[in-house]
Amino acid sequence: MSFDKNFHQIISSYFIGPKAENLEFFKRNVNRIFDELRDTRLGYHTLDEKFITEEIQNSAPFQNATKNFEKAVAKAAHLLGKHSIPFWSPRYQGHMCTDLAAPGILGYFMTMLYNPNNVALEASPFTTVTELKAGQQLCKMFGYNTTKKQDTLAWGHITADGTIANLESIWVARNLKFYPLALYMAIKEDALWFIADSFKVTTCLGDEKPFKDFSVWELLNLKPETVLGLPDALRKQFGITGKYLEGVLDRYNIQTAGKDLLERYFGIDKPIKYFASKTRHYSWPKGAAIAGLGSGCVHGIEVDLDGHVSLENLEQELNRCLEERQAVYAVVAIIGSTEEGAVDRLRDIIELRKKFQNKGLSFLVHADAAWGGYFMSMIDRSKVFEPVIPKIGAPRKKTEGFVPSLTLKQETEQDLLALKHADSITVDPHKAGYIPYPAGSLCYRDGRMRFLVTWSSPYLSQGSSENIGIYGVEGSKPGAAAMATWLSNQTIGLDPNGYGRLLGEAAFTSSRLSAHYAAMHVDPRNLDKNNNKPYFICIPFNRLSSELEGHGLVFKTVDEERKWIHDNILTMTNKEMAENDQVMQYIRGLGSDTNINAFALNWIGEDGKPNSDIEEANYFMKNVVDRLSVTDTNGKPAAIPLYLTSTKFEPQLYGKCAQHFMERLGIDKCSQDLMVLRNVVMSPFPTDRDFIGELMDYFQEVVREEVVRVRKRNHPGEYPAEFLMRGTDKVFLEHLSSFDRATGRQQIILEVSLLDEETKEKYLSTRAKYLALKEKHHPTAHIVLRSSKSIDLQKVVENYETFDGKISIRMEDTKKERDSSKSVYKDTDEFDARVSIKKIVISRPLNSANRDLEYPQQFMPFYLYGTESEHHISHMLLKSPNISLSAGEIELESELAKSIKQHLSDARNRDSGLILALTNAREACMHPFPENNKDLPGQIFFQSGQTYDVKVYYDPQQDPWAEGPGLLDQLGSPLAQGRMKLSRDVFVDVEYLRADPFKNPKPKPETNWEDKLDEIKAVLGGQGSSSS
Repeated sequence: MSFDKNFHQIISSYFIGPKAENLEFFKRNVNRIFDELRDTRLGYHTLDEKFITEEIQNSAPFQNATKNFEKAVAKAAHLLGKHSIPFWSPRYQGHMCTDLAAPGILGYFMTMLYNPNNVALEASPFTTVTELKAGQQLCKMFGYNTTKKQDTLAWGHITADGTIANLESIWVARNLKFYPLALYMAIKEDALWFIADSFKVTTCLGDEKPFKDFSVWELLNLKPETVLGLPDALRKQFGITGKYLEGVLDRYNIQTAGKDLLERYFGIDKPIKYFASKTRHYSWPKGAAIAGLGSGCVHGIEVDLDGHVSLENLEQELNRCLEERQAVYAVVAIIGSTEEGAVDRLRDIIELRKKFQNKGLSFLVHADAAWGGYFMSMIDRSKVFEPVIPKIGAPRKKTEGFVPSLTLKQETEQDLLALKHADSITVDPHKAGYIPYPAGSLCYRDGRMRFLVTWSSPYLSQGSSENIGIYGVEGSKPGAAAMATWLSNQTIGLDPNGYGRLLGEAAFTSSRLSAHYAAMHVDPRNLDKNNNKPYFICIPFNRLSSELEGHGLVFKTVDEERKWIHDNILTMTNKEMAENDQVMQYIRGLGSDTNINAFALNWIGEDGKPNSDIEEANYFMKNVVDRLSVTDTNGKPAAIPLYLTSTKFEPQLYGKCAQHFMERLGIDKCSQDLMVLRNVVMSPFPTDRDFIGELMDYFQEVVREEVVRVRKRNHPGEYPAEFLMRGTDKVFLEHLSSFDRATGRQQIILEVSLLDEETKEKYLSTRAKYLALKEKHHPTAHIVLRSSKSIDLQKVVENYETFDGKISIRMEDTKKERDSSKSVYKDTDEFDARVSIKKIVISRPLNSANRDLEYPQQFMPFYLYGTESEHHISHMLLKSPNISLSAGEIELESELAKSIKQHLSDARNRDSGLILALTNAREACMHPFPENNKDLPGQIFFQSGQTYDVKVYYDPQQDPWAEGPGLLDQLGSPLAQGRMKLSRDVFVDVEYLRADPFKNPKPKPETNWEDKLDEIKAVLGGQGSSSS
């Protein structure tokens, strides 16, 4: 850990700069590139005449075309600058994007002008060499052998991205696993029969025996080096050339015969497995599907509380495979996970491989270091990491204007050093290598692996054997990416004083940010003066040292550590921290393994208690991150002062890790996804001059504002209430529920009385008019009662209170201009009504804790209520999101109506209800429904005049106040079944349930900038202006 200013000054020279500080230096290099381009073109066959003459250049068409093109370029460049995300700024800390390293940009740019295609040497003689050299640079950084001729040499090449590199590694693993099987068939069935009795190979357990006597299990578990050495062994023992062997094996090779044929021939009935953590990148199941293995072969291993692959669970699965004789392609170690920056314990995985090879189970180990690979450059192999105890610092002083560099955690160093033992490594130079897209890469410890994925064509195979285009997945590939990678690696350096210093400075920023997140809710500025409690809590995913010792969130020890961080580390200057080894070691323990901070927020209620509902925590965090990111194409990137992003911890993937994180946040543990905020730190500049403190002040301001918003949303006080009205002989109210309002999260059906005869007459008259409108094809019309003033709905229902309301016919106003895609309604025929509650049919909460995890699979359930002569149904809202479906005065066929007549009456008397199920409408199959009514299908399944097969059940919950989840878990046998027909009184809606009056409104775009792209077409046609 050094605080030598010279290093930061050198790092600063590698970038154009957040404020284009180095642009003049950059321009000089660009001009030099153009000078070389000019000289190169002029120097090629100097006696050739000019093809574009001065006469052509001076012509009117030429002049007009160039002027219009200049205008188009100016317009496009302006739009691109105005509407691009400011990755170059330290204020951007969202995805793995940042200001690009100038050597990479210049390398790409200079090569792009020549447009070499690295698919073939004849199209890219120079950049083929740079690609090979770039591969060697990366292999050397990982500790692979690149020079010793007597040992196996490593090999690497550039790919489009990590997904392609991972796919290629899957292709290699597949072909390697089946290669011995193809050779066995060629010996048994074909021209290699003559070596059957004399060709011996060493098994995984170390026994040498005739290859023809190998069992299928032994063939599937040869060590990788043994398989790769088979062709050489055949050449040495029998003089069999590679060309001849390739021809013989062709018909048995998996790439020709296919996996199914080989598996049938050898009786392989258990699918060969791929193991990776459950939180692995999506490219792994995707790659397995493309390679014909099936995504199901990628078996997810649990993660521990820190997001690393669980070694215990991995060993259990490998033991199961050993016992059940189920082969394994590979185990994948994630070296820098996308979401948390976690580095799997690779050194232990390598040891596990050795352990299982000694038992007869062999597999490849692949390191997915797409993000974490370049962090290898931070390791100074001449020094040993020694942890020390942190020491309290001094009062805050003015910053000194430089950024120290931080080392890796000790365990992370050890796992990165184990990369040299991995069989293959994915690394993305376009991530932590600061190279322009696209630039991924794949490195092999044993370069012979590349021959397993060789695909040669005659027009590609001319010239050198190092024709790099014949290896791997891609065809045409830009030589510019190879040049950018090689030049940047060469210029900056893949060592502690090059990329290591750059990433070390970013690591320092990342740890300072983690300190802010850890101490944020003990900041006095975040105290609510009304209750002297914080507005919110901020919990980093990576635990503090006191938490690692077993102390939970509520323990005083944890808050003491947070307060120490706030009072000491956050007050120290960069220089003070860099001069204090103990503090530097302490902050290195904060945050993730590789410069990604995952953290979560939870809001504190006005009563001083943390919110316990995961859905409301997610809502709160989404509002925060929406204000710190661009969420649609009309967003204004320049208006956002700080960029963050988010992810989600899915319990089925994160398991106990997600549950534990919920617990730390004070949220009730459940099986729903937990939203998690994250920032990726790549810029070396944010901590310079206390810039990071300014960013965090803004962040906390946004969070406090969103706490106020979410508190209002969850305040259970008085609000306007609205109901659908049903029935004539008895009047019922169906509450128009909403998942996005505290008092709206209830499904309520009430039997009520209209308290005077005049009101009753008006209601019946209005109802008749409403049904007539329905008859005249006004499907959106519905008759509603809304409270005249705000009421405490829960209190009104519990106490059977009387309240005032207004009854009206509500229908869509098709003439009114709308600001969004939502429906706009108008109320007609409105009159006052006084309402008294007679009976609670149901009153059931719709909070996230009360909802099911899955939609009903076998039917669509409805509450059935009403009288002996009038039957009404209302869709049971068991899960969110959902759809409101309601129908009044449904028609039941006579036998069905007779069967439930007495039950309906009895059920009402004993405060239990009936459930009607549409048996030919399976609800789970229908979700999700659109968010807007206008997007619902015209012929939706639930509409007037439709008939359905139905079954009627007793509500298994005897209490109308029963709380979910599991309201239908004890559903018994049906009381009756038959046919049902919907009358005119049908209500279908998706907007009420999703109506969120507290949602942060999006600012209206001044203009649709996408339309401005069309202006460029006019400019090129000579019709536009040069204004931007």
